[in-house]
Amino acid sequence: MQHPDPLKRLVAAPWLAALRAGADQPPRRPRVPLWAAQARIGSVEPDFLAGIPSIALLAEQVEQGGQAGWRVNGEPTATLHRLALAMREAGLATAWRDEQLAVTDEYGRSVATIERGVARPLGITTFAVHLAGVSPDGRHWVQQRSLTKPNDPGLWDTLVGGMIPASDSMEQALERETWEEAGLRLPQLEQLRWSGRMLTRRPSGESRAGYVVEYVDWYRCVVPDGVLPVNQDGEVLQFALMRPEDLASLMLSGKFTAEAAFILNS
Repeated sequence: MQHPDPLKRLVAAPWLAALRAGADQPPRRPRVPLWAAQARIGSVEPDFLAGIPSIALLAEQVEQGGQAGWRVNGEPTATLHRLALAMREAGLATAWRDEQLAVTDEYGRSVATIERGVARPLGITTFAVHLAGVSPDGRHWVQQRSLTKPNDPGLWDTLVGGMIPASDSMEQALERETWEEAGLRLPQLEQLRWSGRMLTRRPSGESRAGYVVEYVDWYRCVVPDGVLPVNQDGEVLQFALMRPEDLASLMLSGKFTAEAAFILNS
């Protein structure tokens, strides 16, 4: 079986253009670089770190390459851990996960790790993986996000999606998320293949001073008849098997996450 045609044949071109424009938005306020040694690892609002009482021990305001910004002191992972704890103490972290994400420079090289709950305020680039699934007759398997999720609660999403922690490769994260969110093992799926990558940049919904910079890779698959997703981690409200026209209708009414809408129309 071939995968179905993209949903863009069911939605208007202006809507698709607006969707793509929404994936690349400027921050709410100007931001300055955040460096670790010479590596640019993120960005912050100019006065954001100044409000942390112990900041002088952790970072300093500097000028590098003709730009003013902040540079973390010492070994990056250790200092970023201490900075994350200080941000949590000051009420400047988002939901604390005890999960380390990779910190990369502008060339994609990993230079440190950091607690997930402070990635957005520090403008750290994150990485996510999604799985779009269809049934053999061309309907789409999608999930409705839990109402308690900090981001996009209650919206519809791809079958599976989640961030890639520093400890996982993209393939390992896909395997883990597929089990945790849908109770499925990759060998149960057919025609599994990597299908694309997008970069999204936009103000964060989690933090007033946050900025999302995220690379999203996605895979496609066919979920055989009789194989049903069952959530394992409590982060999914329900799964549904939708016809393309019903999916498009929900997208046009704003009921899907922007990432899922982009993936399903690509």
